[in-house]
Amino acid sequence: MLNKILAVDDDPKILKILLHTLRKEAFEVITATSGEEALEKAGKYLPDLVILDIMMPGMDGFETFQKLKALHDIPVIILSARSDEVDRVVGFRMGVDDYQTKPFSPTELALRVKAILRRVREPGERVKTVLKFGDLTLDYNKRLITCKNQKIELTPKEFEVLWLMASNPNKVFSKAHLLEKVWDSSFYGDDNTVTVHIRRIREKLEKNPSSPSYIKTVWGIGYKFEYDSNLIK
Repeated sequence: MLNKILAVDDDPKILKILLHTLRKEAFEVITATSGEEALEKAGKYLPDLVILDIMMPGMDGFETFQKLKALHDIPVIILSARSDEVDRVVGFRMGVDDYQTKPFSPTELALRVKAILRRVREPGERVKTVLKFGDLTLDYNKRLITCKNQKIELTPKEFEVLWLMASNPNKVFSKAHLLEKVWDSSFYGDDNTVTVHIRRIREKLEKNPSSPSYIKTVWGIGYKFEYDSNLIK
């Protein structure tokens, strides 16, 4: 069964490139030229991944992304002519899986699509679907985190970072490793993305983010998830 990719862009030249590139890699490609059409086709065809332009008339890419995620949890690659760091940070904070700027390399984009789909479908990657650490519970299938029966709201990417680390307690993850595992990319080299996500997780999860109980900094290396029932109340 072919993976279905929804390509969304108001530029017919870009859509033509995406069609040619992805079909050559044996993907089934569905196209849309607006955010409204993207939502309609996402609901109808249930694609495995969406490639989404930001700058579109009417509903822009960021608004479309939020509404797509409300439909179902689907990987999204943002494709944009805007290369500002602010836009990239906004996108990653919202939970996009990847961010490509135009002009782009069709070959590299196809590799990124494959990497994301491989991560999503990799068998045996997540044997456990619920993790418990005292009052803290992570439910992967429900994408739900509770602490002392209080729901904690995380973005999709924040959840992925926390799940990866909590699934491997006391394992130290470098920023480069987190970029590779969660964002499926070593191309960015922007470890500030990881720093921002760790800070936001701590702000939502910890009683005292400046002295965290769960996510510890390992200076000069990265971060680890640590659980000590004697320390965490």
